[in-house]
Amino acid sequence: MNPDLLTRMRDIHELHMDSVSWWPPAIGWWLLAAGLLALLVLLWWGVRNLRDYPPGTWHRDARNQLIALKKLSRQLSPEQSLRELSELLRRIAVTRLGREQAAGLNAEAWLAWLQQQDPEQFSWREKARILITVPYAPPGHSDVSQDQVTLLIDAALNWAKYDRRNKSAHMIEVTES
Repeated sequence: MNPDLLTRMRDIHELHMDSVSWWPPAIGWWLLAAGLLALLVLLWWGVRNLRDYPPGTWHRDARNQLIALKKLSRQLSPEQSLRELSELLRRIAVTRLGREQAAGLNAEAWLAWLQQQDPEQFSWREKARILITVPYAPPGHSDVSQDQVTLLIDAALNWAKYDRRNKSAHMIEVTES
């Protein structure tokens, strides 16, 4: 080895800078935190959805059919949407109460029953009167807006989930009487 080269070499010196700060984190840590938060929200939503609407129950089926009707109602006329909604609400009522009790409900008694069963206290007697008139009217003889149909479908979604959430309270009333 050449002694002249060794004399020209310099030793490595440490950098005389402060240590690297841990805050603020790099963009990768922010993305990881956002991803974990999104995963937790999705997990919470999925567990809640499975708890409220277990697979294979009429609650899930009713909810899915009401959501499908809400999407389809944009393509159907308001009269057709109301016919479908009226039929679907009656099927839910028959499933909930049984054919003996629900089959006899019509006109004002039907709206009064819906009002009585609704925990949200949606005014079925006033806002849903079109459910008992429009489906039986001749086509084109009603002035129903799409907003009215959407309002009724949303109310039906709330009404249909009620029985599932308060099943234990409903069962206590039945066993005590």
